[in-house]
Amino acid sequence: MVAKAKMRFVCQSCGYATAKWLGKCPECGQWDSFLEEAIVEGRSKSFLPLGGSPKPKTISSIAIEKVERMATGINEFDRVLGGGIVPGSLILLAGDPGIGKSTIALDAGIKFSDKGVKVLYVSGEESEAQTAMRAERLGKAGENLLIMTSTDLAQILVQAQSVKPRILVIDSIQTMFNGELDTSAGSVGQVRECTSKLLRFAKGTGIAVIIIGHVTKEGNIAGPRLLEHMVDVVLQFEGDRSYAFRVLRANKNRFGSTSESGIFSMEETGLTEITNPSGLFLERKECPVAGSVISAVLEGNRPLLVEVQALVSRTPYGMPRRTAVGIDYNRVNMLLAILEKRLGIDFGTQDAYANVVGGVKITEPAADLAVVSALVSSFRNVPIPTGVLVLGEVGLTGEIRRISFVERRIKEAAKLGFHKFVVPKGKLNFGKEKITGVMQVNTVEEALQLLF
Repeated sequence: MVAKAKMRFVCQSCGYATAKWLGKCPECGQWDSFLEEAIVEGRSKSFLPLGGSPKPKTISSIAIEKVERMATGINEFDRVLGGGIVPGSLILLAGDPGIGKSTIALDAGIKFSDKGVKVLYVSGEESEAQTAMRAERLGKAGENLLIMTSTDLAQILVQAQSVKPRILVIDSIQTMFNGELDTSAGSVGQVRECTSKLLRFAKGTGIAVIIIGHVTKEGNIAGPRLLEHMVDVVLQFEGDRSYAFRVLRANKNRFGSTSESGIFSMEETGLTEITNPSGLFLERKECPVAGSVISAVLEGNRPLLVEVQALVSRTPYGMPRRTAVGIDYNRVNMLLAILEKRLGIDFGTQDAYANVVGGVKITEPAADLAVVSALVSSFRNVPIPTGVLVLGEVGLTGEIRRISFVERRIKEAAKLGFHKFVVPKGKLNFGKEKITGVMQVNTVEEALQLLF
């Protein structure tokens, strides 16, 4: 008689395990996330040993060698990584389906192969012919780019040890399968164990590993949160598929800064770098239009000039509508309440719509004053003159609060021909550059008096 395998229930969101099924995970709070899995004995064998018995050492006794990064040749990609890929590192590249994760990884592989760097690109989602078709669209690949289709991680690591590439790309981690576990590919156990093996492989061989991962509907990286703690670098590829531009951010980077970002445009030939994105989302108008204001937000360390639009119109319904695209809906409601309380503008009978042009998503409060100005401009049907930049966070009492890197934003706008800057009051230092037209304000009332 065959003994029945021991079973347990594992949360597919955080990896919490329990002996019985639960409706809600006590660890992460997710509902209906438990799936049944078999308990595999001796799971510790799935980890690849680094070799030898480790012994503690002092920092002075360790020979610190200068590690040379491998530049991908994609400047925006290298900027986010901190200058290039560190040998032996484990990089997680995540993003929505169709956003361009596989495209940028394959494009980097092609550029590496042109420099004589051997790359092994393993796809678990496409055949070798399909991957080759994508590679031809991106450019001519050299002999150093090797393509393989497999989902068996043991097979992949054997081939990687045989061909000895300097970079191994796994597309994607959700399709990889570890035969030591009796669970389906993509489950929490499989993703965790496969990533563990790849981590030990990268650190033991010095081969840099890039793993591509999917995200959930909420925008979080699929799999247990442990996955993000295991890797060295977490890159998030963001963007709206309705628009061409994409933003690459580093959520975690053990070898560089997490404040950098790379901006790309999706074209027919693949992803194109945008080296000067400041004026990318600005629409040049022959004459000013009511409800349109220009502000500057930060993408990493770089200022990005965006157009904030607002439309205020009398509502045909009893309850006025509020719609926000590209900016937090609750923040727009808060700004409307400030205008009603501090300036006496009645929005109770008005529909209000706020939009950031080009699909940009503003997450910092630096554009508060721009949203307020656009709302008042549309309400009064009075346009704001061209060449005016509006910056500042609006407090609940109507004061304008300081924001970070004001000088950097003003300098960037001045390069594009802006000559008037409405900013929060504070000490500004432009160095040797001479910037005129800076008007500092303390309250919303002062700012609106200057603008109108």
